[in-house]
Parts: sequence; C-alpha cells; structure tokens
Amino acid sequence: MRRGGAAAAALLCLGAACLLGRGFDPRAWLPGGGRLLSAAELARYRGAEGEPGLYLALLGRVFDVQRGRRHYGPGGAYSGLSGKDATRAFVTGDFSPTGLVDDVSELSPLEMLTLQSWLSFYSSNYVFVGKLVGRFYDENGAPTEALRQAEAAIEEGLKFKAESDQRKQQFPPCNSEWSSAGGSRFWCSKQSGGVNRDWIGVPRKLYIPGSRGSHCVCVRPTGPPSGQLDSPEHRDRGDLDNPHLEEYKGCHPLAEWCVLKT
Repeated sequence: MRRGGAAAAALLCLGAACLLGRGFDPRAWLPGGGRLLSAAELARYRGAEGEPGLYLALLGRVFDVQRGRRHYGPGGAYSGLSGKDATRAFVTGDFSPTGLVDDVSELSPLEMLTLQSWLSFYSSNYVFVGKLVGRFYDENGAPTEALRQAEAAIEEGLKFKAESDQRKQQFPPCNSEWSSAGGSRFWCSKQSGGVNRDWIGVPRKLYIPGSRGSHCVCVRPTGPPSGQLDSPEHRDRGDLDNPHLEEYKGCHPLAEWCVLKT
C-alpha cells in the first residue's frame, strides 16, 4: 500500500475508534435511510429552547415537524404529540397523559385506517427521520409483533371499507329530516347518499350483520338483483328481497318517501 493510502486508512480507523469511544452504535443508521432513536433521545426533540429539534413519532416512525412548529412546538395545539410516540391520540383525540400513548391494541380496524391516513400525511409533508426503538421496532430496527398486528388491522380496515363502499353503491343512504311536529321523514332521489345513479329507489331499513341497529337506505325496486344483472330470469324486484332489508311499517312498500310520526 502506498504511504498516502496507509495514512488515509489510519485516519479512518482512528475516526471510527473515536466514534466508538463516544458510544456510537453502528446500528443507529438504517440501511434504507434514517436512524434509530430511543424514547429518551426522542424526548429531547420537543422544540423547546436549547433542544436540538422538533420530532414526533407515529407507529414508531419518526418525523421532523419543525415546519409545523406553530402546531407542534411549545404552546401549540398539538404540542402534546411532540417528543414521543402518541399514536393512539391521533385516533381518540385524547391529549391527556393517559391518552398520549402508543398502544393501539384496542382500536378497531376502521379506526386503524385513520392512522394510515395520518402516516400518509406525515410522509408527504414532513421529513422522515428514522424509527423509534420500542413498541413497533426493536433495537435493530426490525418490525415487532405489535407493528405486524397493527398493519394486519389496517389491512382488515381496508377490506371493511371496500365492502362498505360497495354496499353504499348498492344501497345508497336515504335523505332524512326530523321535526317535533312532523316526526321523521325519509326519502330517496337520484343523488341521495352522495351516490349518483339512474334510479331513485325506495326507503328500507338495512341491518348489517355484526352491527347494532339499522339505517335507512334506498333500494332499487326493479330489474334483477345486484350481482345477477345478466340473469334473464328474475322477479323484476331489484334488491327488495335482500334478507338484510326491512320495510318501514305504515309506509307504502314502493313509495319513494316515508314519514314516521313521533
């Protein structure tokens, strides 16, 4: 090796030795970018005077939110989220000490979708810093079982939402109003429920398996049932015979509106 190369190598070794001597952990920098932070280190990034910056964590992913300082900095409406992983509060809105936590095990799959939306927001608008060692990532930056369960819940939530969107197309919500004098009034139109269509429909109660109670939807009363639109043999009753539907008592079964007196 040439003398210059040997000197450079020696300097590199010396630099590495100095870093290791200061407690530098070579695992702290992640292969895909970013670094690993401990909870104690993250707590130093609350944006107060003398602190090194302003960070928050969501599902163990750490973001630099300095550009949103008026929201996340000291005195800001969301300052309670800074310097920690308070994932649960993004769903519940509970900013008390017991609510600013990262435990999402009791959230429903649909509530977990809210976290996915927030994660997308921060990924698009703020700088990704790294990962927080704790509930969602281990000391090597690998996902924990808690993160895998959270991601599975998000996937389940996406499935529920897709089913809900499909159901809304089949059974658009009714228009409704209530008054103490007139009671409850339900009616259908070609735009009710925010679903544009070429049919109006008739009001029915829809009971969703696993859910409590019912809600008013507009049901297509003619043609073949949904899912059998190409079938030449049908009763020309649309979706009226769906087993999860119930007529409103006292209302004509084919009326486009219904009034229930209180």
